[in-house]
Amino acid sequence: MFPPKRILFPVDFSDRCTDAARMVETFIGHFQSDATLLHVLEPLTYNDLPMDMGEAVEEQLQMYLVDEFKQFEVDRVLLRGDPAHQIIEYAHSGHFDLIMLPTHGYGRFRRFILGSVTAKILHDARCPVWTGVHMEHVPRLEDIAFRHVACAIDLGEQSCRALRWATQFAFEFGAEMTIVHAIPTAQDASRLYAGYDAPKELIDRARQRIEGVQNSIGCEADIAVVAGEVPQVVRKAVESARADLLVIGRSVENGVLGRLRTNAYSIIRQSPCPVVSV
Repeated sequence: MFPPKRILFPVDFSDRCTDAARMVETFIGHFQSDATLLHVLEPLTYNDLPMDMGEAVEEQLQMYLVDEFKQFEVDRVLLRGDPAHQIIEYAHSGHFDLIMLPTHGYGRFRRFILGSVTAKILHDARCPVWTGVHMEHVPRLEDIAFRHVACAIDLGEQSCRALRWATQFAFEFGAEMTIVHAIPTAQDASRLYAGYDAPKELIDRARQRIEGVQNSIGCEADIAVVAGEVPQVVRKAVESARADLLVIGRSVENGVLGRLRTNAYSIIRQSPCPVVSV
């Protein structure tokens, strides 16, 4: 899973994909990764007659981002069918270490939604997924840097995996690191911190548990433990640290930072920087 030696970059030729490509270039160059640009052609109909756009789309795919990736050998693959299903199946069968794609929510309230394809991939992919809402803010290629990495954990089973990935990434780029933990709702707090009631006791207990996880994987990082709604706590911590990347845990069975849909999706929507869900 780390380092990401095989990267899958699903593309739809949009401006957001073109902006995200600069980050993909950075990952490919640093990790010397094999990369695949994948486009999925959905069946189209006109007056109930099937239309085959395969040849035109294949040509577009072969020419897409040619200058940007000219220093790398990049595979280009065209598939047909449901985009989310085809991307997930291709990622699994190809044993990719990382999927990189921007969110594709559109419209006036874009920051409050995730595109359906991205949401499906986040839910079903077995490998880490890099995504971000603010692709228009991706710096120029020469200005991309990772100086600070934030890792949000909920002290569940996936926490060690997420923290290990974040630690390795931060080490690769010589970045500082902050671990973020939100003291959750009363119901979840009673489950995670049985016997601890006062806010200070909860925070102290959380810090002790985080330090235990740190020691188990050899991670050095600042710790931010704050009581509050998970997405807002994480967003504020990322903003305060001026983090360039946020890493969160992802588990289909056990949820992310409590619950997959209510927290992970909200964290990604609100994060000021790209997010890797592990």
